[in-house]
Amino acid sequence: MKYAACVLIAAALLAATAADARVRNVTDPDAPRSLPAEGPVSVQWTDPAEFTDLKFSGNRWEARQGNWVYQLAEHLRKSAAKQLPQGDRLEVTIQDFDRAGHYEPWRGAQMQDVRIVRDIYPPSMKLEFRHYGADGQLLAEGTREIRDMGFLVRGPQLRGSDNLQYEKRMIDDWVRDELRKSAVASN
Repeated sequence: MKYAACVLIAAALLAATAADARVRNVTDPDAPRSLPAEGPVSVQWTDPAEFTDLKFSGNRWEARQGNWVYQLAEHLRKSAAKQLPQGDRLEVTIQDFDRAGHYEPWRGAQMQDVRIVRDIYPPSMKLEFRHYGADGQLLAEGTREIRDMGFLVRGPQLRGSDNLQYEKRMIDDWVRDELRKSAVASN
């Protein structure tokens, strides 16, 4: 009797783990398209199925796996919140993203799921933003297309095994430069 109960409990735990372990997909219609409202920075994004990273990846199935869009949006929010002057607000819409690297299917079946990172595949992002001052006045707005052509020359950051390190550094650079421009323009 105890053995049967243990088997049932083990089967239930295995089923629960399997349900949680389903592969995430950034193009899932039920996946969020914005971060929850929190703090002075709001980030949303258009449909990732239209992102360059998926459309021209060399392996669309592998490129859409994971939660990378959400992770990059969270990083953008945290990076901007650290540098945003007290009381200011920033609204960002990510319109396109192309992560560093590319799948090269011509390398054969054993390499088809491997993202090859070379200098000819730099990270890039297109976004729209609005930066509001503490008084609610619009300080800056626009569309930016950013790309880090020297991402490999600068070397990896010490982020352990973060497979989004090049994209995060590109975002940090944009946030720093854009907020610096806004601060100069408002003075």
